[in-house]
Amino acid sequence: MTTETAYPQYDVDSPENLARRERGLEVARSIDGEAAQAVIDSLADISPALGHHIAAFGFGDVYARPGLEPRSRQLVTIGVLTALGGCEPQLRIHIGAALNVGLTREEVIEAILHASVYAGFPRALNAVFAAREVFAERDAAE
Repeated sequence: MTTETAYPQYDVDSPENLARRERGLEVARSIDGEAAQAVIDSLADISPALGHHIAAFGFGDVYARPGLEPRSRQLVTIGVLTALGGCEPQLRIHIGAALNVGLTREEVIEAILHASVYAGFPRALNAVFAAREVFAERDAAE
């Protein structure tokens, strides 16, 4: 039985795109366990193409590039999501990923503090509160 969606998905299931998506999912798993897969799965009923592009492009093409180590990529991501504001769900995922790739809690908070100079205090406060939630969840799981 196939599940059909009312929204066209075009060529996301071509052999080349399937390979890119799988490569991206491997990279995502190495960074944040199953968090990226959960996001992609949550899109299956409304926009599987968006889930595909997050995996294939975001992780398979960009995150997989050799120019930055995962720690550096997560620092950049935390800074950008802090500056954007309104991205706290994604920020929580990436703070968890930052801890997974070896950043310390102090480094995460320092990155947010640094971003406050450019993004402003309200966005930095929201980011710190998101970090507090991630740290508490980690503590509770230990």
